[in-house]
Amino acid sequence: MHIAKSDIPAAVSVPGAVARQITGFGDATGYGKMAGEYFSFGAGTDIAQLLLGLEGNLCQSPHWGYVLEGGITVTYADGSTEAIAGGELFYLPPGHSVASLHGAEIVLFSPQNEHCAVVEHIRKQLAAH
Repeated sequence: MHIAKSDIPAAVSVPGAVARQITGFGDATGYGKMAGEYFSFGAGTDIAQLLLGLEGNLCQSPHWGYVLEGGITVTYADGSTEAIAGGELFYLPPGHSVASLHGAEIVLFSPQNEHCAVVEHIRKQLAAH
């Protein structure tokens, strides 16, 4: 199965950031259905405040992905950080937050149930502000 970026609906769209998500995009044993996602982060994007209220105030969904361009910095529950640059595949375990100093375009594959709950939480946080 494949899909063009332009055909993936925007689940969240705010100035400086767009999160595109298609559900039912594959299956990973033990996780159920997967979602294929395309995220665009503008320079200075940091989702930490949008995760407040989730367990540990962090995203609890694992992700497999690829940074198309730019880069992201991931902060984990133990306070450690990891910089991921354009051209790199990645796996993020549950318990993380993401920021992008200079902007980034990334593709994610995430367990549908876990990550849809996080995206819905972010939508509610945005609506409250």
